[in-house]
Order: sequence, then C-alpha cells, then structure tokens
Amino acid sequence: MGKGPRNYSDLTIKRLYALSDNRCSFPGCTVVFTSPTNNTNFSNICHIEDAEEGGRFNPNMTDKQRASFDNLILLCPNHHIETNDNEKYTVGSLREMKQKHESLSISKGLTRNPSMLKNTINAISNLSLEDILESKDLNVYSPKLKLKYNSVKINYSLIEDYKVYQGKINTLYDELERQGSIKKEKLLSNVNQIYAKIKGSYVLDSESPLEIIRLNADNIIDNVFDELYRQLENSNFFEEDIILGVRLILVDAFIRCKILEEPTGNDNQ
Repeated sequence: MGKGPRNYSDLTIKRLYALSDNRCSFPGCTVVFTSPTNNTNFSNICHIEDAEEGGRFNPNMTDKQRASFDNLILLCPNHHIETNDNEKYTVGSLREMKQKHESLSISKGLTRNPSMLKNTINAISNLSLEDILESKDLNVYSPKLKLKYNSVKINYSLIEDYKVYQGKINTLYDELERQGSIKKEKLLSNVNQIYAKIKGSYVLDSESPLEIIRLNADNIIDNVFDELYRQLENSNFFEEDIILGVRLILVDAFIRCKILEEPTGNDNQ
C-alpha cells in the first residue's frame, strides 16, 4: 500500500477493519466507513506513534513496527485531524481508545454470532502444525501475576479486559471434554508450538532466556497473534468473525501459560 511506515500488510488491514465494526474508533463518533449503497470509504489509517519525526514519533521503532497492527488505529478524517494534537492525545490515550473500540466490536460480534468462539476453537484446533505436545497440567494463574512475572506492559490492559471471556471459553472446553473431543488439547498445543518457535527466535542460545523474554514480552505476544492469524488465513477454516475470536482465545491461552512463561518459585505468590 505504501512505503516505510505506511507499508501496511494485507493481514494488518484485514485485522484493522474486522476489529473496527466499520466505524471510527473515536468515542461517540457515529461515522460509518462504508455502506452497501456507497463506494466511498471514510476511514483513515492513523499512526499511534507517528510515522514521521515530531509529535508522538518514537525514534526507537522500526518502520515495520510503525506500520504494524498494534501501532495503527482507524479514524474518520475529522478525528484523524483532531488526534494530531499530540499533547491532548498521547500514545497511551490512543492505545486505550483503540482497545476500548475493539472490545466493543468483539462484544457486538459475539452478539451477532453466538457461535464465534466455538468456530474459532474449531479453526485453531484444526490447524495442521506438528504432533500434539506431551500433555501436562494446564496451570491457570492470576492474569496480574502472569503479566508481572513476564513484564508485559503494552498488552497489559488488553489481557486484563479480555479475561472476562474466560468463563465462556471454559464452558466450551468443558462441553468438548464431555464429548470426548481433544480439540482443547490440540488448540493449546498449536498455540504453545507457535510461542515456542517465536520464543526461540528471541532467546537463541542465551543463558538468560527469561531476561530476554521479559525485555520482549509485548513483541512476543504480538508475534504469536500475527503468526496465528497467518496460519488461519491460509487454512480452510478462516472466516472474518474468527479475527475477533482469536483475541479472546489467545488471552485465555496466555492465562493457561501457553504463551510466555509460567511463574515459578517465590514469584508464584
């Protein structure tokens, strides 16, 4: 689509629009981006940390990070202009704006399609990665403990917000177990395998892997999301609502320690 910080991948664009509910992310804005009767698209792809020097520009980011899903928000033209006021609209406030809007989109998605989570579980469990990893107890930790142990920062509030859906996911998993299905185990194994490969690309042969994981925790979480989306998009089970459901399933997998590291020793208090 563009160059450098505006070189958005097709997958990034799909995720942005699927999680936008076809509306501007600015609180209270009623602008709808597209309609069946009008070919005009009223959306602007906007950077949270700016694409160019000045304002909210972060010199430590790469152009690839600037063009990534996590650094972009969809706004109408008027609110794009308004949020250029970097003193009033900080990086933190724009991230919060985006997250709240996406949470609302997911909630609407579940109302529109009550089978969304079930379909997402089916899609992830049917991915043909490798053999199921050896089964072990699925430890479930307090999200705050897990977040603190792994030094998660940017994704902290997202995981805290989405943990409320764990009850619905548990109900679906319990139903699968009563049916004798191994979809839960296959899903969690697939997620864990994706995490293991991404983790390996960061820690390599380091003697201090946990330190590296803590320094890169948010990037690792984002990489797992991205890789799972890619795997699903190339499968025979992909549909738009699954983009919404994946967020919730992966937060549950994070709490079950299939993404990032399990608290141990004195940290498990």
